[in-house]
Amino acid sequence: MSLEVPDLQALGAGDRYALPTKEEVLTAFNEKNLDELRRVGKVLKDAVAALKGFLKNGPNVIDEEAKNALEKLNTELTKEITTIIKAQKAKEAPKPKAAPAPKAAAAPKAAAPAAGSSSSSAASEDDKQQKIVRTGEEIDATREDNFGEWYTQCVTRSEMIEYYDISGCYILRPWAYQIWEEVKSYLDSRFKKSGVKNCYFPLLVSERALMKEEENFDDFCPEVAWVTRSGQSQLDEPVAIRPTSETVMYPAFAKWIRSYRDLPLRLNQWCNIVRWEFKDAVPFIRSREFLWQEGHSAFASQEEADKEVLEILEYYRSAYEDLLAVPVTRGRKTEREKFAGAAYTTTVEAFIEGSGKAVQAATSHCLGTSFSAAKYFDINYEDEKSATQYVIQNSWGFTTRSLGVMIMVHGDNKGLVLPPRVAPIQVVVIPLIFKGKSNEDVNKKAKEIVDTLNAQGVRAELDDRAGYTPLRKFTYWEVRGVPIRIEIGPKDLENGVLTVCRRDVSYGKGDKKPTIAIGDNTTNDLKNLLDEIHNNMLRKARETYDRHTVKINTWDEFLPALNQKNLCLVPFCGEKACENAIKDRSAKESNDLKDQEEARTGVPSSLPVGAAKSLCIPFDQPELPSGTVCFGCEKHATSWTLFGRSY
Repeated sequence: MSLEVPDLQALGAGDRYALPTKEEVLTAFNEKNLDELRRVGKVLKDAVAALKGFLKNGPNVIDEEAKNALEKLNTELTKEITTIIKAQKAKEAPKPKAAPAPKAAAAPKAAAPAAGSSSSSAASEDDKQQKIVRTGEEIDATREDNFGEWYTQCVTRSEMIEYYDISGCYILRPWAYQIWEEVKSYLDSRFKKSGVKNCYFPLLVSERALMKEEENFDDFCPEVAWVTRSGQSQLDEPVAIRPTSETVMYPAFAKWIRSYRDLPLRLNQWCNIVRWEFKDAVPFIRSREFLWQEGHSAFASQEEADKEVLEILEYYRSAYEDLLAVPVTRGRKTEREKFAGAAYTTTVEAFIEGSGKAVQAATSHCLGTSFSAAKYFDINYEDEKSATQYVIQNSWGFTTRSLGVMIMVHGDNKGLVLPPRVAPIQVVVIPLIFKGKSNEDVNKKAKEIVDTLNAQGVRAELDDRAGYTPLRKFTYWEVRGVPIRIEIGPKDLENGVLTVCRRDVSYGKGDKKPTIAIGDNTTNDLKNLLDEIHNNMLRKARETYDRHTVKINTWDEFLPALNQKNLCLVPFCGEKACENAIKDRSAKESNDLKDQEEARTGVPSSLPVGAAKSLCIPFDQPELPSGTVCFGCEKHATSWTLFGRSY
């Protein structure tokens, strides 16, 4: 069956509803990607519903054509989804039992394993795994073959998120929210120790306040969501849902700051933000609503502001590396990439091997007097000499994007691999129950271990659910990424040990799982093991980051390196015009390369496409030899700059 797909981006509704590209729809259709087809169908359904709403206000040829085209496409996709589901059910249907074979002479019985032996249980695990019926809980996509589908399965089957009926918005389930709470607690304690105070400002922003920042507002304008109606009545003045809170907070700053004695003012709020993104949504990485903290500060001196910018950036680096085990590069944004209106922007940049893309992980900005100036918010004070001065301001933010980065960096083909310091459950204990045996002692010891661990600061859980085989429990917790799984059976109890499985380690067939002694040091041994797991995850991720960061000098080296899913450290002039040209040229040449390969082979190309941009000017700068020229324009290079494709 073939599918006719219109150019969705060319429809009148294309840029309004973040519709997928024609190529994305065809890829999902041809690959029979059920999850992706459902996602696309949901986006189309939302767009059709919105267009119908607009058409109630009067005829519109463009919207009518778009609605009809989207309805037709959605109908075809729904048919294909139904076909795929029927095919899956047919495969899963039990086969009729074959007639019993004639009885043969009984073979001699093999020696039975010792009752309750965990090692024999582990030895036969691979054989049993072949027989286990798939439950839909496992991850069946792979990072290597389909990174996007793998990620979707990871975040849904681990119960991190649930899709919602508004495109680009997601439900954060308890497993995800508990991780965010760990991150929040880590950062919040450091902010408070530094002297920052928490507060909360309203969600809604008046149009007047937004337009005060008209020059800088242009960057946010396409992403602003507006409230225009109350019930059936139009509002006299529309109000915006905050895309960021400068325009909400700074009028209050102007009231509160009168004298040098009122400075510094350092505030932070934990809240949600809405940005009506038009790009394809990716859970955690790019969504229309997300959670974050945003800090806003005012100082009398540039020196104080500069010090805070780097202090906050260090907290962000620590949150990624010391908490999430994700390595980052600290640096300063180019003039083209800095926050609109900022004097300068600092950043921590992460890298995703599966896609070969970078992620702006968190930013800390010095705004200078851009927002405090008289023509904007007029935040001034009287100094010690009774002269009027404008405050120097900073803003800084860290978001739930960090959870997506963590998943993409550490996850494997079994599911999540959670860093121990944020894992909602750090240790899961699974008693191995044997039919026809007394398991009371095993269950009692398993519960005792869990209670002791929780009492001593280790987040532990007992999985003694009835009706679930050990293998199904193993899969359940592997998908969710729990750092340590403890198995305890009668033989373990007899030997005074616990069998330990680390989530960051892959155990092959026949590999013996390590054990730790049951005793006074059990909790300390597990705490040390959790630290070892964190360090191992960070080490592996840093090796990957370093391996995919290549130092090059010329344009001819640039695109081939990008297409190998690398970031490029290049000599760069720093000029906006050059960076714009690099972005346009890299996009065009990568598309041309893909088209040429497809024309040559006659099959869809797997070559990555997309524009490259500057990520940051790293603080750690290699020596730049005298006379080095920019890789983009061959003018004088001023620094080594990290370039790459990014989310």
